[in-house]
Amino acid sequence: MIAHHTRGAIMGWMHGAALATGDEQAAFQFITVDDTRLRYLDTGTGTPVVLLHGNGSMIEDFLSSGVMDAPDHRFIAFDRPGFGHSDRPRDRVWSPWEQARLFLRASARLGVERPIVVGHSWGSLVALAMALRSPDDVAGLVLLSGYYYPIPRAESPVGAGAFPFTRVVLHHTVTPFMRRLLAPGTVRRVFAPCAVPDRFKQAYPLPLALRTSQMRAVDEETAMLLDSAKALCPHYAKISVPVHIIAGSQDQIVDTEAHSVRLHEELAFSTLQRVPACGHMVHHAASEDVVAAIAALARLQGIKAVARAMASTAPRRNWLHIGESLVAA
Repeated sequence: MIAHHTRGAIMGWMHGAALATGDEQAAFQFITVDDTRLRYLDTGTGTPVVLLHGNGSMIEDFLSSGVMDAPDHRFIAFDRPGFGHSDRPRDRVWSPWEQARLFLRASARLGVERPIVVGHSWGSLVALAMALRSPDDVAGLVLLSGYYYPIPRAESPVGAGAFPFTRVVLHHTVTPFMRRLLAPGTVRRVFAPCAVPDRFKQAYPLPLALRTSQMRAVDEETAMLLDSAKALCPHYAKISVPVHIIAGSQDQIVDTEAHSVRLHEELAFSTLQRVPACGHMVHHAASEDVVAAIAALARLQGIKAVARAMASTAPRRNWLHIGESLVAA
């Protein structure tokens, strides 16, 4: 009975992968930056928003969340290096800093000016690095369920920052068949306490996520997680762009208090929203809150743009000294 149930779950995911290769597949495009071929999805018009997924995931995660359905935004979702259909060249270490440089250049190549950057889980480290590396090129950040500080974790059924696989699945000695057996159950744990949405099941190509090349990228990012957070966290106080932080109150992957709450207290310009009864996949369970955070940053960006325009077109005045006073001439 257990084997039959697991096989049924796998067949459901296989069916979802097939659905993901339909009409939506035609919208995917590729761009090569710094000898790295990246898959991306560019959809909608309006305020530009760059979307960066977590460890082990890919574009279809955001595509199935409902976030990209919001009007008045141009969404540019990338497969990060080694995930989905993007390359991960072996000639460099793909730290958050290196990925930030790559996505800043990719965004510029695509004509994306000062985007709002949304990062989930491991992707939130890349988003932070983008704001630190080039604050003039980032309008603001929306950080979801991030792991921001080098706090060692106790052993857990799901690796820190890794979506959506267990430590057993991460080990290369496990056969592809066993990876497929374990994956559906670990996906449920990543979404817990929420149910796995049907839209995610239909759109997310789990067999693609279980390829050996993607699992190697998962291994690498899991191994460098603590060192990446350690390298970034001394610089958080320098972040000058507005930041919206959203995390689930029952996240079983990342401790919301130890990471999201602490980051909010450290940043000069941030808001924090804890979503009740929600786990790690907050962009699925509370997509409307993510969209609201993006819209708030877009409004702020518009206000600043108007202020800059008014300042640049205002007539310059010359001031004359008359007695003890200054008057405009």
